[in-house]
Amino acid sequence: MEVTVKTAEQLRLTAAEFELIKEKLGRTPNFNELCAFSGMWSEHCSYKNSIKWLKTLPREGGRMLVKAGEENAGLMDIGDNLGVVFKIESHNHPSAIEPFQGAATGVGGIHRDIFTMGARPIAALNSLRFGKLEEDKTQHLLSGVVHGIGHYGNCFGVPTVGGEIYFDECYHTNPLVNAMSVGIVKAGETVSATALGKGNPVMFVGSATGKDGIGGASFASADITAESAQDLPAVQVGDPFQEKKLLEACLEVIQTGAVVGMQDMGAAGIICSTAEMSAKGEVGMRIDLDKVPTRQQNMKTWELLLSESQERMLLVAEKGREADVQKVFEKWDLPCSVIGEVTDNGLLDFYMNGELEASIPAHELVLGGGAPQYDREFKEPLYLAKINQFDPASVEVPDDLRKVAETLVKLPSIASKRWIYNQYDSMVGTNNTSTNAPTDAAVVLVKGTTKGIAVTTDCNSRYVYADPYKGAMIAVSEAARNIVCSGGLPLGVTNCLNFGNPYDPEVYYQFVQAIKGMGDACRKFETPVTGGNVSFYNQNPDGPVFPTPTIGMVGLLEDVSKKMTLHFKSQGDLILLIGSSNDDINSSQYLAKIAGVHDSPAPYFDIDEEYALQQTVATLINNGLVESAHDVSDGGLFICLLEAGFTNGLGFDVVASDADIRKDGYWFGEKQSRVVVTVKREKLEAIKKALGNHPYEELGLVTDGSVEVDGMEWGMISDWKESYDTAIENYLSKEEAGAALSSI
Repeated sequence: MEVTVKTAEQLRLTAAEFELIKEKLGRTPNFNELCAFSGMWSEHCSYKNSIKWLKTLPREGGRMLVKAGEENAGLMDIGDNLGVVFKIESHNHPSAIEPFQGAATGVGGIHRDIFTMGARPIAALNSLRFGKLEEDKTQHLLSGVVHGIGHYGNCFGVPTVGGEIYFDECYHTNPLVNAMSVGIVKAGETVSATALGKGNPVMFVGSATGKDGIGGASFASADITAESAQDLPAVQVGDPFQEKKLLEACLEVIQTGAVVGMQDMGAAGIICSTAEMSAKGEVGMRIDLDKVPTRQQNMKTWELLLSESQERMLLVAEKGREADVQKVFEKWDLPCSVIGEVTDNGLLDFYMNGELEASIPAHELVLGGGAPQYDREFKEPLYLAKINQFDPASVEVPDDLRKVAETLVKLPSIASKRWIYNQYDSMVGTNNTSTNAPTDAAVVLVKGTTKGIAVTTDCNSRYVYADPYKGAMIAVSEAARNIVCSGGLPLGVTNCLNFGNPYDPEVYYQFVQAIKGMGDACRKFETPVTGGNVSFYNQNPDGPVFPTPTIGMVGLLEDVSKKMTLHFKSQGDLILLIGSSNDDINSSQYLAKIAGVHDSPAPYFDIDEEYALQQTVATLINNGLVESAHDVSDGGLFICLLEAGFTNGLGFDVVASDADIRKDGYWFGEKQSRVVVTVKREKLEAIKKALGNHPYEELGLVTDGSVEVDGMEWGMISDWKESYDTAIENYLSKEEAGAALSSI
């Protein structure tokens, strides 16, 4: 079948790529083959505009057990013959069009990446971005996404233990929905996404295939426009109860020893899983698509190849052991069919009712093989000149700092997210230790051991917008700081890189600089990047979203009983600030949302100072010298103190230690590398000795509930908590707020 270049463009392939396909095949591709290349050479699958820079990240070392990108998720050694498996991915475009299913299937997909490697998921996290909360569209998207995450996670039975959420108008059209999953696997029970062994059967397991999700990979590789709603069929439909059965069946079938390799059918569906498994094993496959279980009649070849129906796996088994595999899936009432076999010619041959419909070398389809790799132009964005002209002296210090604080605590990006997290089951599975004893990073148990895994997602995209290099360094540093403040040792990173259109040189500059900053920070903290996801084309008609390189990080606590919590414990404890303060108000929530200055540099940050801080805080915690630890981040020092007081209803009496520092910068600035700790008075001298030359400030005392700042009464902690807890609910419509509040 002849295909015109116009058709190739409709499939989001360039004319040059169409010619390249003809060169690789030695002929003109037929429509089915062109569809296969369209899915596999999409940005979402091939990383063709990002792979050059991704390769510069630290991808080996530490406790890594597999190389970055080698498997569906990262795998790191935690001792006792156990490994932690983790990954974060985006589901931005589907969530912008159909928020419930878009978010739900994002959760389902990331969990499959974990258990397809033989690991049992034990925790989920997310990182979300929306537009202005006052707007109806934002409330609709927020409600749908939160409902989708909660529904899928709760039904699947894995607790949502942490995450982050920000609101800014740049995300109005294109929200960001990043989902992370963490699992535990025993040594020797991992499974590789590799096809091996001529004649071994290729098996389809899981839910039947439908027409939902067709073209999803290509859909995720284009800008969101007013016409994007027409692509609604590209949004997948998930069934968490099917996925729960698939999880148990996959973990059980691994125990039979009959599995050679396994991979989930995610983006680009069957064509992706067959191509990637074959290319990795340097083999081919003969696939009979008419043997694929379907839930819709008369599906065409290209539809079967590209469908992204959920809860499906491709499995290669040992020849002669098909019955062992089928027995397990029959037990769990899941479809299981032999749809082909492994060959040794490197070709993917797809048949329908005995007719050859497509024949493609597997190597030519995949990342690292024949998929194109581009070196895009980049240039410094013009807006950075305006940012660097900002003069803090142009902002007068407000006379009434308490009034500023009362506004700050109600900002949606700072206020309590209880309206959101109360829709998630954080305790299912009984692994989560942080629900009633909050920690900067969530801490989950590794059952059967004394160990705990600390997990977090972090990125302040306003910082990255202001300085892509420094902002990405801060994102890595804050993730590591959260783990250290929880008593953990940072191990490794997975990233979700959310940017605009890579063909825009200013957007690509943001991407390149962020990668450089991330790489330098990860090398400093010895946290290699185990894998992740690139999501380009996050645009709206007014331009790209803030560059948002979300960092998912895991850390290890050898003894979970020694975890450190963030909240004040006792009246009379001393409050210390580890680190030093300055006048910095740059890129703070205070400056952007209250003072109305949207263009300012990233806050002060020095990587060596940050590293020294984390080493110091780790020493204090490991030596049992502190009662609590909480890092200073969004909203600055005052918000940090409030959050530390909320859990036990304890207040604080604090005084700025340096009268020469502007007071709005001292209390609301977001200078990095600072941690608030509380200590018993009798341990103060031991603390000072342990600190050595590291800077610190004595702020004041924990009180029985009163809040006093610089000698002025600022009310009671209970009143601040009421404002903090109800702020988001007060933005929402009564109908949407009431639905969630009924569970509080």
